[in-house]
Amino acid sequence: MTQYSINEDAIAESSGGEFEREPVPQSKLKSWKCFIGMYAGEHAAGTEFMIGPLFLTAGVSAFDLIVGLLIGNLLAVLSWRFLTAEIAVKNRLTLYFQLEKICGKKLVTGYNLANGILFCFLAGAMITVSATAVGIPFDMPMPKLTDTMPNGATWIIIVVLIGAVISIIAARGYETVSKAADWMSPFIVLAFLACGIVALSQLGVTSFSDFWNIWGEGSDPFPGQIKFTFWHVVIWSWFANGAMHVGMSDLSVFRFAKRARVGWVTAAGMYVGHYMAWIAAALLYAVYLKSPEAQAFLSLGEAPPVAPGPMAHNAIGVFGIIAVVLAGWTTANPTIYRAGLAFQAILPKLSTAKVTILAGSLATIAGLFPAFAMKLLDFVALYGFILAPFGAVIVFEHFFHKKAGIIKNYAESAKLSFNKSVFWAWAISFGLFYFISVQFDVFLSFVTFPAWILCGVLFLVFSKLFQKQVQ
Repeated sequence: MTQYSINEDAIAESSGGEFEREPVPQSKLKSWKCFIGMYAGEHAAGTEFMIGPLFLTAGVSAFDLIVGLLIGNLLAVLSWRFLTAEIAVKNRLTLYFQLEKICGKKLVTGYNLANGILFCFLAGAMITVSATAVGIPFDMPMPKLTDTMPNGATWIIIVVLIGAVISIIAARGYETVSKAADWMSPFIVLAFLACGIVALSQLGVTSFSDFWNIWGEGSDPFPGQIKFTFWHVVIWSWFANGAMHVGMSDLSVFRFAKRARVGWVTAAGMYVGHYMAWIAAALLYAVYLKSPEAQAFLSLGEAPPVAPGPMAHNAIGVFGIIAVVLAGWTTANPTIYRAGLAFQAILPKLSTAKVTILAGSLATIAGLFPAFAMKLLDFVALYGFILAPFGAVIVFEHFFHKKAGIIKNYAESAKLSFNKSVFWAWAISFGLFYFISVQFDVFLSFVTFPAWILCGVLFLVFSKLFQKQVQ
């Protein structure tokens, strides 16, 4: 055994095999095959059963949906490949440890707390999705689009049991999360495809024009929803995972990649999940909207419920129930794993398994409240807007620190616990564009990229100014 191998084994043992506070060693790097299942599984998953129908409630047209998703998902793949994966293989650090080097311990603690909690809310929405399938044999009342609170004891019991299983899987670490996705994702992808085909038959589609006319020129949004245009679809689908790519959260995943080109595997998630699966789920909801139950809601001026379990069950029976359960798991598993890493940075004395169980418990509590799933379009937009600008700090420092003449990883080198350059860059960009969104009723996803750019530029400017003062 070489000294290099001995050192790698020592690192792995001290880190519990997750390498939270050191670069991933060469012997632990993984090929593209280890990532494609995770991304296909995570993005052809529980969120898709919610997002597809929610596009219909927003009154999208056929062109807006089909072409808008094509472009928006391409922008997401390019962001992962040329930003996230590129930086990840250079540094091989988690997002949280990388930010600590730049921001300082105190500042990054606040970020990690917000990041972990938001991840838990997202995972909770996926537990909600799985619960709508598990509850079918028990004749459980399904949550409505406007529901916020648990609707009964059966709902609570099912959510708690699902949350416990998901948390245990996530707590076993990246290897288990990746393997779970590898096993589940082919089944889920096949289920989405089958649901789409069956729904087309139920809708009487026999030609492309029939398919196009399902959405046609669009419609008025359902009560309580906003109208989605072409640009809403493009920008929202680009930043649906903004915290993961331009926000750099997936540094924690791609640090295990052998090469940056592994970032291209995210296309499996975007075009199998955020394209085929969203459209298939929208077709399931289109079938439901023709039912007497849905028509009764619409006649009363109310939005029909979006319950993935019954919709999939109506299309492909028990196979649909199983698919929805597994789809929720494959999104919640890696999301809880990421949340655990965020909490690990705040509570470094706790093992990865313990903080992941903590994250899973919070996600389970969130899953009890259907609002996180029913308002998923709005929540995902807010989530990306809050977290993405922090990724700009990493990106702009990585690519422009030499041109800007600033010191890389300044908090680490200057032994700062609070880098005010980062704080003011984020606070100004967040405050300015959130004000614009609220004051002028601008869709939040529209201002995410401008806020990201401004945060990166301000970080370079403030770093140049403050570092010069210190020197």
